[in-house]
Amino acid sequence: MTTVDTRLAELTEWVKSSLRISACDIRPASADASFRRYFRVTYDGGKTLIAMDAPPEREDSPRYIRIAQLLRRVGMHVPEIVEADTGCGYVLITDLGDRQYLQVLDENNVDTLYSDALQATLRLQTTEIGDVKQLPPYDDAVLSRELRIFDEWLLEKHLGITLTPLHREVIESAYHVLKTSALEQPRVGVHRDYHSRNLMVTAKDNPGVLDFQDALYGPITYDLVSLLRDCYIAWPVERVAGWVEGHRRELMSRGVNVDDSVQFMKWFDLMGMQRHLKAIGIFARLNHRDGKPGYLKDIPRTLNYVMHVCGRYSELQPMERFLRESVVGRV
Repeated sequence: MTTVDTRLAELTEWVKSSLRISACDIRPASADASFRRYFRVTYDGGKTLIAMDAPPEREDSPRYIRIAQLLRRVGMHVPEIVEADTGCGYVLITDLGDRQYLQVLDENNVDTLYSDALQATLRLQTTEIGDVKQLPPYDDAVLSRELRIFDEWLLEKHLGITLTPLHREVIESAYHVLKTSALEQPRVGVHRDYHSRNLMVTAKDNPGVLDFQDALYGPITYDLVSLLRDCYIAWPVERVAGWVEGHRRELMSRGVNVDDSVQFMKWFDLMGMQRHLKAIGIFARLNHRDGKPGYLKDIPRTLNYVMHVCGRYSELQPMERFLRESVVGRV
């Protein structure tokens, strides 16, 4: 028996009504780790738009629209809102194409593509538009909540680890180091998911930027580490360090106080570890809660980043031992 996709049928009718057309072709455009779905709408002999299905009980469409409009004012290449019914959770946006950074990145083009992406995030990090400062804060509560995803979904649910008091002490000590580092950084607009699956190669104003609706006001290294220590593709440590230093100098040239290169690299490392622990937990949650096991294959690469950072800083060595004894080799 075929299951009827009621929301897709309703979305299709809404699209036709919004565009004042009698027919269109509507097909899945991309997979997503959230409850949102995206469909490419083809109409009038080849014109295309993207229709977003964001169930209102699960997703916040008004926030998506507000952040899209803000980022467009900043100068980032995000989709334009064509039409929206926020009560139903339907949004029609311009089509930025189907060429993800992840699909095309290689040794020959990475410097060019990353340069474009870093220039785009500089606009958000150095903008004078005051609305950016009104984004919700990336504060201690948010950082702590994200780290708990690792505890709950990777350690407890996925690996079945019962944490001892000593384990908890080690983990809490490491989390304190990570949060302290994040909270002492200069604050800027943070896309929060600035990586190769959310950046589209575009012929004009590259890159197109997607999945920005969770933007916050927070640590200056967050989007940088999202891009350069991507959970889906890895580059040599030395090359990453060069990109980081280049970006720090760009920030300095625009008046941002990041003159200590050693401190900036440590901020970058520790911010990456916080993000990667969260990501590992999310990958496990996607498997166990949402029935999406495909992300499990990304855990070893992401865990390698965590182990690399633990090995660089003495205050994280107890965490490194815990992870090596209890996690490495089991994921």
